[in-house]
Amino acid sequence: MSDLMSWGLSWPAFGLALAVGYLLGSIPFGIVLTKLSGGTDPRSIGSGNIGATNVLRTGNKTLAALTLLGDMLKGTVAVLVGFYVLGGPKAALVAGLGAFLGHLFPVWIGFRGGKGVATYLGVLIGLAWPAALAFAAIWLSVAKLSKYSSLAALTASVATPLIMWFAMGHRQAALLMALLAALLWIMHRENIARLLSGSEGKIGGRG
Repeated sequence: MSDLMSWGLSWPAFGLALAVGYLLGSIPFGIVLTKLSGGTDPRSIGSGNIGATNVLRTGNKTLAALTLLGDMLKGTVAVLVGFYVLGGPKAALVAGLGAFLGHLFPVWIGFRGGKGVATYLGVLIGLAWPAALAFAAIWLSVAKLSKYSSLAALTASVATPLIMWFAMGHRQAALLMALLAALLWIMHRENIARLLSGSEGKIGGRG
């Protein structure tokens, strides 16, 4: 039971991988970049979220793109550090979990972070880049058909672990991404409510 709960790592190794991943994931690139540029704090506008979508509402597309890249790469870096420095594949999984939790609940800004889509994708890149390509393809397809960014992310986050499990054979990574997908859906609960009510803003729309 102890090995199962610690994902086969010793508890010190598990804790270290989780902590390192969490600290990397907690870096609030949306706030750091806007402050460095003298721009508007994204927490003061729109949804108050620190992710790239809300940074875009400041009117600075470059900062939004850099925020997206930073939020994505911190997940990738956490996985790679876990794999190459902290103990191999199992440590990589734990570090990826830590990075995702850090993005959702960053210690530096009162545990109020982003919704996790970019970091989800970044963890995928580190664990299995073909799965990240599948995620991107699904996102683009659903977004093009529906015009809903949130629906595209929710759909891709559910489909990708299934592809990893059945088509790629990455069973442990698939289980992790399924867990992250569940957390991502929880963070998107307001978007889900708006999708169900027909009030969710569409890509390119004014709302």
